[in-house]
Amino acid sequence: MNIKQDTICAIATAQGGAIGTIRVSGPDAIAITDHIFTPAGDSSTPLAGRNPYTLTFGYIKNDEGEIIDEVLVSLFRAPHSYTGEDSTEISCHGSAYVLQQVMQLLIHHGCRAAGPGEYTQRAFLNGKMDLSQAEAVADLIASTSAATHRLAMNQMRGGFSRELGKLRDQLLHLTSLMELELDFSDHEELEFADRSELQTIASQIEGLITRLVNSFSTGNAIKNGIPVAIIGETNAGKSTLLNALVGEDKAIVSNIHGTTRDVIEDTMNIRGIIFRFIDTAGIRETHDTIEAMGIERSFKALEQAQIVILMYDLERSADDFRLFYEKIRSRLTHKQIILAMNKCDTVAYVPQTLPDFIKKTPDTDWHTIAISAKQQLHVNRLQSLLADLSHLPDIQQGDVIVTNIRHYEALTHALDSIRRVQDGLATNLSGDFISQDLRECIFYLSDIVGEVTTDEVLGNIFKRFCIGK
Repeated sequence: MNIKQDTICAIATAQGGAIGTIRVSGPDAIAITDHIFTPAGDSSTPLAGRNPYTLTFGYIKNDEGEIIDEVLVSLFRAPHSYTGEDSTEISCHGSAYVLQQVMQLLIHHGCRAAGPGEYTQRAFLNGKMDLSQAEAVADLIASTSAATHRLAMNQMRGGFSRELGKLRDQLLHLTSLMELELDFSDHEELEFADRSELQTIASQIEGLITRLVNSFSTGNAIKNGIPVAIIGETNAGKSTLLNALVGEDKAIVSNIHGTTRDVIEDTMNIRGIIFRFIDTAGIRETHDTIEAMGIERSFKALEQAQIVILMYDLERSADDFRLFYEKIRSRLTHKQIILAMNKCDTVAYVPQTLPDFIKKTPDTDWHTIAISAKQQLHVNRLQSLLADLSHLPDIQQGDVIVTNIRHYEALTHALDSIRRVQDGLATNLSGDFISQDLRECIFYLSDIVGEVTTDEVLGNIFKRFCIGK
């Protein structure tokens, strides 16, 4: 991808604040800013004559000499800036009118309005960071918990890149041994490495890539939230519970059966852990086509959930719940299940244990809690129980956990390649084929840090960024 030679500008701060910042970057950033900026005081030295990493107080003036605002201008010179280009940052008052006036002046004098993520894209293209670090910038901006913040910071500071660098070094060593073997294949008396040594190196590489691939399930839960499905019969209180958990009227609550026709999602931070709650359509026999589609989506949400809140309406008979449970029992394996006995405030007796027809098996983990979703009784206890069942590791500085689906896919392809290498070494496959699989493995690892990434991939990555970053 070619580095654009024009100069860009963008508002880099959210609307409504007391202070607003406009970033300018490119070959003419300092000259264009000089056109609209007048230093205050006795000094008339333009920005072009000032030292980098300095702040200058002054005025933004329009072409008629009218003062638009009092500002501070930060000055950066290439290559020592975020983008690696000459850059300025204009800090002015946060008025939307003032910010737009300054933007119009910059564009009038030669700037172009920046696209989403264009500053970080230029930083990548100018070698200020690799692609995985650039993607971590977006993750840092979007971080909503201590764990997502730590993961993004670690990746942005190169922790993931260093891990990939170790893998590539080992792969290059293995490739060099294989290609030496090919180069001197006519000299049977020369042996650079026996197959058992190569197999050992390949096994070490396979182990490292497998660890990174397996970390994605944890990373995905940390980044996007642990999926929690709220499952139950119609009118069991699922939507009321969702509203109580997230603290707002997210779902419609009604005493009419079948009100929820589709899955409704919302997230909440509980003790620093993001949970993605999924309110589902009540499961029952129905001839309503739309409701039946909602129930089918409920089953899909149930399959994807890590934790299931199974709503038990205490006002209904245990036989009704038993029949409902039989319909979904086969879908509850390998999950954490919370039996939420709802409407405990309206009945005389609340069971203290699981119903007899629920049989614990080694592949399910059951917990019970009595609640009143409507009165928000014991909802705080339910939230604490969810946090206890999350089983997420404490993220420390330096931990490498994959959170990006693009990285996960590339690592999965790399894992397939190194496993073909292992199979080829075990079966004495020709070195030509083994070398091809090694090069493919290196290709996929290089794709993560952007060494072989196409323009289309870069465009898809950076278009998801906010403007100004």
